[in-house]
Amino acid sequence: MNNINLIPVYPEIFLLVAASAILLIDMFLSDAKRGITYALSMATLVICAVLTMSDFNTGATSYTFHNMFLSDPMSNLLKLFSYLAVGLTLIYSRQYATARGMLSGNLGGEFYALALFSLLGQMVMMSGNNFLIIYLGLELMSLSLYALVALRREHAISTEAAMKYFILGAMASGFLLYGISMLYGATGSLDLTEVAKATASGTVNKTVLVFGVVFLVAGLAFKLGAAPFHMWVPDVYQGAPTAVTLLLGAAPKLATFAICIRLLVEGLWSLAVDWQQMITVLAVLSMAIGNLTAIAQTNLKRMLAYSTISQTGFLLLGLLSGVFSGSNIASAANAYSSAMFYSITYVLTTLGTFGVIMLLARSGFEAENLDDFKGLNQRSPWFAAVMMILLLSLAGVPPMVGFYAKLSVLQAVLGTGQIWLAVVSVLFSLIGAFYYLRVIKLMYFDDPVDTADIIVNKDMQIALSINGAAIVLLGLLPGPLMAACVTAIVRTLAS
Repeated sequence: MNNINLIPVYPEIFLLVAASAILLIDMFLSDAKRGITYALSMATLVICAVLTMSDFNTGATSYTFHNMFLSDPMSNLLKLFSYLAVGLTLIYSRQYATARGMLSGNLGGEFYALALFSLLGQMVMMSGNNFLIIYLGLELMSLSLYALVALRREHAISTEAAMKYFILGAMASGFLLYGISMLYGATGSLDLTEVAKATASGTVNKTVLVFGVVFLVAGLAFKLGAAPFHMWVPDVYQGAPTAVTLLLGAAPKLATFAICIRLLVEGLWSLAVDWQQMITVLAVLSMAIGNLTAIAQTNLKRMLAYSTISQTGFLLLGLLSGVFSGSNIASAANAYSSAMFYSITYVLTTLGTFGVIMLLARSGFEAENLDDFKGLNQRSPWFAAVMMILLLSLAGVPPMVGFYAKLSVLQAVLGTGQIWLAVVSVLFSLIGAFYYLRVIKLMYFDDPVDTADIIVNKDMQIALSINGAAIVLLGLLPGPLMAACVTAIVRTLAS
């Protein structure tokens, strides 16, 4: 058992055992005691965070399972924010899921257990140093999310969304697996370090490598929801229960960013000239299709789905900037850390926006259409202000953190001399500002259509308020988080 050091994998082991135990314990709980399942799930996330924080504080990179799994600063920082994202999702969704019977009867513990298993898959993706390990993590996450989308079995729209997600997800997994098999056939290894050495040697068949990269990027583009592989995003976001939509749209974005760095930057850097052209097309198409199509939407969840597609385009710009930086390690690290900062802050903003949607929803009413937000300021000035802050951040308006995130990515793009990319992204951001400001206009200047009282749990009220305040605070003081991202990327790339 050489090189089997279990310390780097302690958080994953604990999460696996805890999620399995929670599922078993829940079987013996009545509906009235389902709060125990919720408390155990939150406690699991806290303990995982403590275990990961101890690794993160060392700043070292540790390998285990014959170098197939690693613990490094980038993976640990992303894991910490993934715990936060899943924890906030459970807080925001508790009232919503209870009203829809998702936490009662036979479905009681499945929502929490599947959420934790999807998180486990994301953690394996973040720490994978082998094509096979990353793929296993991806499938664990995806299968859990497929089941979550279809959790409301009596709900036809959710079932339809789950079928679309499953079929298209299986096709994307096939693309990814086929690309991995071609790279394995060309290099003779699934280990990312060995693949990087083989591709850099120049002795491998270039045609096979390029075809492998094409299929690999196509699979990654689907998981990111980048155009033109975005077809599933609007339908699944709209059709899934809002609690599940948040599980889909938040933490998985961090895991997908991590595997983009692992596969494309660490494993296939010598083929950057080939994959950067594909990423350029994906970035521009995502910003164009996402922003232009979102304008026509009347369903807020669907509008936010197209917003996600456009935000993915911005995220890809950060990856591109690192490629264009070439051998300039400092510029490349700055570009990747900007993309990492962007993904983290976007996830925090997304958590809040969907949290407000679930706040306004009640039994038999989803509050997902634009008209449902009319006059929100008259019904609840505080939560209208929180929603306004979140939407302004998504639009990139100062002093919200979304402005600084976009600015840091644009600075990375301009630093590589790709001025046309910066101009295109700014133009599409200006177009995108319209549909965010439209919601703010409805909240503050229109009369309310729905006049029902807004009833909210205390923990959700506090969490949403802190979420909104954090968006402003990070915008005013982005330095510590950006410094953490820079340090994590530099140490990871140096290891």
